[in-house]
Amino acid sequence: MEHLSQSDPSNQITDFMPFEKIDIDSIDEERRKSIAKSIRPVSVEELKKLGNEIFHDLDDPWRETFFRFIEEHSHATIHHATSSDGVHFIYCRDEDRGIWFLPGSGKGALSVKGRQMIRAAIEGKS
Repeated sequence: MEHLSQSDPSNQITDFMPFEKIDIDSIDEERRKSIAKSIRPVSVEELKKLGNEIFHDLDDPWRETFFRFIEEHSHATIHHATSSDGVHFIYCRDEDRGIWFLPGSGKGALSVKGRQMIRAAIEGKS
């Protein structure tokens, strides 16, 4: 997964905090299985509840990014998964966009390989 640069106008998700970079290529089989097992479509209401549980501080820039993603993709189906090490993945298949976050540690946009992994998990559920 990659951190987005604010200098790249094609990226809408910004304000990322430092985090030991999550390398999608190094995600082990246990993580892949936990993602595949937990992936499911979620409603906007469920995502808002999750956001309120995780991001308590109303001034938290992560909260703003999370809720902005929900708002921008509220017309589409959004999937949520959690890996075995607690990383949350939010993915909009219709627009092939997603974010990841580890509460209190970091967040970012899903890389191409990250989106492929999430799509494969969704297709495995079909």
